[in-house]
Amino acid sequence: MKHATNGYKVFTAFNILFMIFVIVITLFPFIYMLAVSFSGNSAVLRGDVLFYPIDFTVTAYRNIMNDAQFWVGYRNTLIYTVGGTLISMAMTVACAYPLSKKQLPGRGPLLMFMVFTMYFGGGLIPFYLLVRSLHLINTVWAILVPGAISVYNMIVMKTFFEGIPQDIEEAAQIDGLSYIATLFKIVLPLSKPVIATITLFYAVGFWNDWFNAMIYLNSNSLYPVTLYLRNLLMGAQLAASNGQGITSGSEAAVVPQTLQAATVVLVTVPILCIYPFIQKYFVKGVMLGSIKG
Repeated sequence: MKHATNGYKVFTAFNILFMIFVIVITLFPFIYMLAVSFSGNSAVLRGDVLFYPIDFTVTAYRNIMNDAQFWVGYRNTLIYTVGGTLISMAMTVACAYPLSKKQLPGRGPLLMFMVFTMYFGGGLIPFYLLVRSLHLINTVWAILVPGAISVYNMIVMKTFFEGIPQDIEEAAQIDGLSYIATLFKIVLPLSKPVIATITLFYAVGFWNDWFNAMIYLNSNSLYPVTLYLRNLLMGAQLAASNGQGITSGSEAAVVPQTLQAATVVLVTVPILCIYPFIQKYFVKGVMLGSIKG
């Protein structure tokens, strides 16, 4: 028994050390970016910055926040994230709930057709031609509509709906509720974990998306902040290759690395602030939506 207890202590200590190592590896990129964003030019150029700022300064943040295009991009990102998540959730629920009913005519072929799209696609050019034929190019709808439903998210939600006891829905329908009323009054209130999980998936996807904006948008006034970040990184890399800094008005020159780091921090922080509030639903929703059904 004593040997087993000592073995368990060793096992626990190893797990703790291993998890600390994983946490450090996971957090290091963000900690490094945070330190660089608050560090002075000379310290960054020398490569002295690692875990904490050296020659503390907020010049990079001041330069970025004085750029009107940054705030335009932030506004657009909020619109795309909120609007796109609402549209995607509405369409995903409307698709997943009927497919969770085994008595739905054609349910099998519909599921097969949707799963097929997860593995095979028409490609970027046909998709671009489709968006253009719908007159969505350089509009907000080019970001919100084409990718409104993720088949993976829909399947997770469908599986969760199938795990809700059928007796509850049957009792509601005996009391006179329609399928739609049952969905809103019975099913959705019982599905908070999976709703929070899928909402997070969609929100993070819209928040981080820059490629679709680069393809379908032509106006700077519609660019999201992630595309602003991408353009800034490309410009910073070009400036770095030429040995130049970046200036903003009367501000002192800032090396490209600090601008990159400051922008990454500003773009990442909102998602980091939201996640802790829905973490418990996120974990539960993924587990239940994955194993039931």
